[in-house]
This record gives sequence, structure tokens and C-alpha cells, in this order.
Amino acid sequence: MDLILATLLSPMVLFFVLGLSAALLRSQMTIPEAFAKGLAIYLMMAIGLKGGVEMSRSDFSLQVWAVLAAGIILSFCLPVIAFAFLRRTSKMDRIDAAATAAHYGSISIVTFVAATQFIRSAGLESSGYMVAVAALMEAPAIITALILAQRGQKKAPSVAGSESGELYREVLLNASIVVLVGALAIGWVTGDSGMERISPFFVDPFQGVLCLFLLDMGLSAGRGLRQGWRQLDFSAVAFGLYMPLVSAALGGAIAWSLGIQAGDTALLMVLAASASYIAVPAAMRLAMPKAKPSIYLTLSLGVTFPFNLAVGIPLYLYFANLIQG
Repeated sequence: MDLILATLLSPMVLFFVLGLSAALLRSQMTIPEAFAKGLAIYLMMAIGLKGGVEMSRSDFSLQVWAVLAAGIILSFCLPVIAFAFLRRTSKMDRIDAAATAAHYGSISIVTFVAATQFIRSAGLESSGYMVAVAALMEAPAIITALILAQRGQKKAPSVAGSESGELYREVLLNASIVVLVGALAIGWVTGDSGMERISPFFVDPFQGVLCLFLLDMGLSAGRGLRQGWRQLDFSAVAFGLYMPLVSAALGGAIAWSLGIQAGDTALLMVLAASASYIAVPAAMRLAMPKAKPSIYLTLSLGVTFPFNLAVGIPLYLYFANLIQG
């Protein structure tokens, strides 16, 4: 309970609530898009560099490779579970259900970044290779979603020719993957000495930049809820709340079987539970143009992201301590 209260009353969450409330109340508060993108790049660079430095301190063991493989398998399999839930419980058609399922198999890097901060504030340690797990979990869910969308369709909505190449570039070379993997490699190569030189920019201001970014995310989530709620029925909204718990439970079970430390267990649960709202929407615009952003983006950004930030992360931390404590 103390951890939940500390999370809910942290500056990061409160700035998110401020942005969410401002958007729902139709405030004219805005953050320039270019500035918001700059904040996102900064956060991904900072977390990638830190992960790379952590990786430079240790060797890759069999356990690390097992966690990396588990992340990829989760990203491939979670959309199948999400798709089955949506088709059985909601009124979504196959295309919208597949596009939404893709978001719940990929990851939210902002949720991951926030979780690393909360884990540190709880006195736990996490391994640098978890950044690599996050990068590897971005793309597989999109492939699964394309297969799910095509099954049972007389004319499969596949992307062909030059559009297919564009889709693959969008998935594999999207900004979040490029920046994460690039910063991870730079941190790995330069190690502690390199990080010491840039820490005044990438370490000390990190929490303040995260507050600014979450303020913008709150504004985006509020606008999505205000504009897209008519497209969502009760079962769809309920899915946005229970699917993270199902995914986190699977991530926790895998972490327990691999015997990784509590901080890494919490991060694997967070990665499994989070829903993408950056990389996957961009890919869905190319792969499934008929899918409705008002459904999948409102669910991932307007429902699941606030739930994970306010309730999910402290809950996953609590259970991670129970599992590995």
C-alpha cells in the first residue's frame, strides 16, 4: 500500500494526471509536437545509454539469453491471446481486433522508462539487458497481428510490393528501436567512463524531463478519451484494464521459471503488460488502413497507459517481490 501511494503521489504520475485533467476539461494547454518528440528521443537515449553501461559491466549468461528469447516469444504470443479475448467479448471486427491486439503484444517504452524509475525509488536493482528485451519486443507483435488479420479474409489485407518494404522499414527502423538500440550500443562500447562525461545531461535532468513528457502524454490520453470513447463499448474498455493483468501474470510466471531478480521480474511484467502507442500505430496505418485509430489508440493510450502508470506498476512491483523475494 505504501508503494502504491508513493507511486500515485509521485511527481511523474501527478503531472500525467494534470495533463489528462486539462485535456478532459478542454483546456487550451498544448506542448509543441516537435518539443514532445525531442523529449521522447531524450528519454530513449537516456535509458538506452544506462542499459548499455550496465551491460558493459557483465557477461551474457545463458539466463540472459533465455530472458531475451522469452521477451520475443511473449511479443509473438500475447496478440493471439488479446485477439481471442476481443473477438469473444467485444463487437470488434477482425481487422480492428487484430490491430488492437498488436498494441498489446508490443511495448510502451514510456511505461518501461517510468517503471525503471519506480523500481529504483523502491530500492530494487534492474539489469541493463532489460533494455535489449524492450527493443526486441517492439516488432514481433505486428507480424502476429498481420497473420491474424489475414486469416479468414477472402481478400487478405496484406501489404505488397513497395508498400511491404515500407512497412518493414517502419517496423524495424522506427525511431524508438533505432534510438534504443543505438544508445544501448553506445553505452555498451563507452562504458562507465563515457557515461561519466555525459551524466550531467542524461542522468541528473532525467526525472524532470520525464515529468514534462508525461504531462504531454496526459494531454494526448485525455484527447483520445474525449474524442474516441463513442467507438468503445464496455467490453472493450474492460479489455484495456484486464489484458495488462493477464499479460503481466504471464510475464511474472516466465520470470519465476527463469529465476531472475525481483527488479528484472517487475520490468518483464511491465513490458508484457504495456501497450504500444508509438511504433505500432505507425505500422498499422500502413498495414491495416481500415482499422480505426479511435479504437486501438484510445484503448492503449487512454485506458491501459493510465492504468499501468497509476495502478499497474506498483502492483507488478509488489508481486515481483513476492515471486522472487
